[in-house]
Amino acid sequence: MKDKKRRKLKKRYFHPVTIFILLTIGLILLSKILSLLEMQGTYYTINPNTKELESTLVTVENILSSNGIKFIIGSAMKNFLSFSPLGTILISLIGLAIAEGTGFIETISKRYVNRIPKMPLTFIVIFIATISSLINDVGFAILIPMVALIYFIIGRNPILGIITSYCGVAFGYGVSLFVGSTEIALIETTEQAAKLIDSNSYIRLSSNLIFIVVASIILSIVGTFIIEKIISPKIGKYKREEEFAKTEQYNVIDLEEEEQKEKEKEKNQKRGIKFALVVSIIFILLVSYSLIPGLPYSGLLLDMDETLYANQLFGENAYIQNGFTYLVALFFTLAGIAYAFGSKSISNDKDLIENIKKSFSKNGELFVLLFVASQFIAIYKKTNIGIIITCWLTTLLGNLSFSGIPLIVITMIFIAIANMFYTGSSNKWLILSPVVVPMFMQNNLSPSFAQIILRAGDSMTNGYTILLASFAIYIAYLNQYNLNKEKPYTIRGSLQLITPYFLIISLTWILLVIGWYIVGLPIGPKVFPTI
Repeated sequence: MKDKKRRKLKKRYFHPVTIFILLTIGLILLSKILSLLEMQGTYYTINPNTKELESTLVTVENILSSNGIKFIIGSAMKNFLSFSPLGTILISLIGLAIAEGTGFIETISKRYVNRIPKMPLTFIVIFIATISSLINDVGFAILIPMVALIYFIIGRNPILGIITSYCGVAFGYGVSLFVGSTEIALIETTEQAAKLIDSNSYIRLSSNLIFIVVASIILSIVGTFIIEKIISPKIGKYKREEEFAKTEQYNVIDLEEEEQKEKEKEKNQKRGIKFALVVSIIFILLVSYSLIPGLPYSGLLLDMDETLYANQLFGENAYIQNGFTYLVALFFTLAGIAYAFGSKSISNDKDLIENIKKSFSKNGELFVLLFVASQFIAIYKKTNIGIIITCWLTTLLGNLSFSGIPLIVITMIFIAIANMFYTGSSNKWLILSPVVVPMFMQNNLSPSFAQIILRAGDSMTNGYTILLASFAIYIAYLNQYNLNKEKPYTIRGSLQLITPYFLIISLTWILLVIGWYIVGLPIGPKVFPTI
């Protein structure tokens, strides 16, 4: 009887693949209900030619209809192949698999990374993750698998590495040390909205530069303390599976022979690292040269159709922007092969391919999860639910009568809520900016400061919504390194892991923005929070 009761009380855990499928079915039914209820929203955009506001009515699209069913079936492959994390994670995994298969990553991790104390290592990971948004979403695809592997090699919990890198990228999204892709995507929209009040408004690309540099450092420091003092103790140590059973068998070991082998291995590893270092320096110099315009055969990775250097570097058609993941994968490939050649860690190309196969064999679950997540997100976008919720929040925000700090905080919170349902800064800003920017300017707040509020609101909830495409990478890697297959990391469980980070970083964002406004520090060269 007791055993039966225990079975009844046993909690059932659905795999995230199953959860995404169930969510997709629920979303299809919800679209039918909301369509019958005639759920709709209206937003205003600025016509770039006439500079006038134009209204757009958005209604919920019923997926449980003939057109909706055609979309689900006919667009499934397109939705998967165009899913942004798929290409980046696949390319980055090839480079990492080669570097891992040659022993390059293991040697670097044990010889150098392992010497770094826990707190500084966490700061380095979060800081690199935070500034990685300089180039779109590459941080998710590159850092999550790499940090997890490095943590596993040096004996730290790889689950903690996954959380650290994911939180660094997601909750620090939009801040960096340089003007990047975020500015390119937002500046024009901000300027058009500002011209509704002042036709002479001009927004510089560097208008947020000082703020984002300081914010990237502060967020990394706060994030380090959250990881080390709150999340790490809860997760605990990583209990590896025993590969061999313990025996009482005694072996006769030739100590002199073992010592000689160890010396030879050490010598080979050092030579391998030297080879990899030389190749890495040459590669970095070549890439750097290709980013300098005006020199013989230079500028190869720039979009030379653009006039401004920032647009050449981070514009929509910039080759470095679109090919950065490939360049990182190529770097690991070349460095790994150079290491293998110098250290003699692999005998031939067949050994290398075999090692790559072993590395890739662990990623089947990742691609299944990416497929179901891509269908869920594509169907959600098709329903227009996220756009409509953003329209409602924008209209409500425009009808509120606040100024100063209350206006700043409420706007930030509204944007954070909107981001839970409609991710992506540039598209959301098209809806929000015609309301937020004029409202800020009428309350003596600069358009550039309004753009900072968008950054802050987005970053507060960016990592806490399952509609973020790269959330699938995060949850997939949690389960890849999860030893308890009977208890997979569910969507709810994976969100619970990062809840402390989400709450404290959100508060940090609010305090940082308010403090900046009160003190009146410049947010960019000769640009201030107030007009």
